Amino acid sequence: MRYAYGLTGALLIGGAVVSLATGLPAGAQVAQNDATRMSAMVPRAGAPASFAELTQQLQPAVVNISTRQKLRVEAQNPFAGTPFEGMFGGGEGGAGGGAQTREAQSLGSGFIVSADGYVVTNNHVITAEGQGEVESISVTLPDGTEFPAKLIGRDTSSDLAVLKISAGHPLPFVRFGDSKAARVGDWVIAIGNPFGLGGTVTAGIISAVTRITGAGGAYDRYIQTDAAINRGNSGGPMFDMKGQVIGINNQIYSPSGGSVGIGFAIPADIAAPIVERLMSGKEIERGYLGVRIQPMGDDLADSLGLPHNKGELVQAVEPGKAGAQAGIAPGDVVVRVNGKEVTREQSLSFIVANTPPGSRIPIELMRNGQKMTLNATISRRPSDEELAAENFGGDPRANSPFNKPAKPQGSLAEKALGLAVLPMSPQIARQLGVGEDTRGVVLNAVDPSSDAGAKGLQRGDIVLSANYKPVASPADLDAVVTAAKTANRPAVLLQVLRRGQPAAYVPVRVR
Repeated sequence: MRYAYGLTGALLIGGAVVSLATGLPAGAQVAQNDATRMSAMVPRAGAPASFAELTQQLQPAVVNISTRQKLRVEAQNPFAGTPFEGMFGGGEGGAGGGAQTREAQSLGSGFIVSADGYVVTNNHVITAEGQGEVESISVTLPDGTEFPAKLIGRDTSSDLAVLKISAGHPLPFVRFGDSKAARVGDWVIAIGNPFGLGGTVTAGIISAVTRITGAGGAYDRYIQTDAAINRGNSGGPMFDMKGQVIGINNQIYSPSGGSVGIGFAIPADIAAPIVERLMSGKEIERGYLGVRIQPMGDDLADSLGLPHNKGELVQAVEPGKAGAQAGIAPGDVVVRVNGKEVTREQSLSFIVANTPPGSRIPIELMRNGQKMTLNATISRRPSDEELAAENFGGDPRANSPFNKPAKPQGSLAEKALGLAVLPMSPQIARQLGVGEDTRGVVLNAVDPSSDAGAKGLQRGDIVLSANYKPVASPADLDAVVTAAKTANRPAVLLQVLRRGQPAAYVPVRVR
């Protein structure tokens, strides 16, 4: 089970106070409405008296999954550094103890989707930890029958995997349902193998239908539920009241490691097509644009004068890829792709990943405050290994070459942004390790209490532009700040360069 840690006690306390303050149950207010309105508010199926009958039908198709792994660990020689270190199996390299292997086991859940034994689970359930290697995978049915399983296919991006077992007879199975029809408040049940306790059933409601966890990636879209999900539930099914799989339990949000009523499941509308391709042995192909993006947060939107949570900022473009060939440039704000609006719930990554490679689609964006449309031919997404090797550049706010503090000069930029700047010179450029023809202003000091300081700007950074306007002198930066104040913009967008890193855009609030 994957975890996203957090603490929400303050919000829960606040909600409890509101409930107590009203004094009346929700039904007391409904009773005041006319019969027509009241009947319209009654749930379609109502609250079930019991989940027993549904569970009895579904549980035979839910399985436990275990793996045996061989992990490489560094053995420690307690006699390292002494005359006795070579006498007690010091291992490779002597003093370090060398690498050894040990056996490990992992547990998870899954469900059968065909009578001939195809099983769906999470990829991380059957993936070895660290430098480990999975030696065997076993699937155990609810009646205790255990089968060796063959890995048919896996997909790291969506965290899905398909296994195959051979029972010699038809097996009970379940089907995917329509997760798009799921509504907040609908009843769901989860069946799985938490903490190795096979056949555990929990129930709850859908808390959110498109929950973004902030983990990033094309598939950061989950169904959230308050049904108890714990370690070992990974890969297990989330059922609706029709007995259909509308989600695959994947991770939880917890400050303790146990269930606090915030669990996440991969929606069936995402999982089903991927599972179908994996079962048929086909490769998963996804669209790829070759850009690094940043969501439209409040500061970024304020600096650009754009609506909050609409669109995404292009921080970097990979040369030669689809985005670069289409003419997309760093600083562009992509607002619509192939007619679909880019929002927090429908990110650029999600839209592009689900666009077939080779498709030619329109991309609407904002550049320097002007709307424009480009056409891009979507390429095929590289493998995870290839992506890991690609370099868009690291954090543009890494180590500063300056090591002596400087006093602020009292300029408008310092007062409004907390930045004292110097004009660029060939000598400073050489000291910073950039080309002598670099145009911009150099940060001479940063107020640590300012928004710029909180976002990591520091002495030695070079500001190339502000609100897309080139900054060649401190006066240019002051002019942009003045214009932002006049337009009542609470932030400005700075393009910042740091030695050894590509330029990146950083929104800084005006004080």
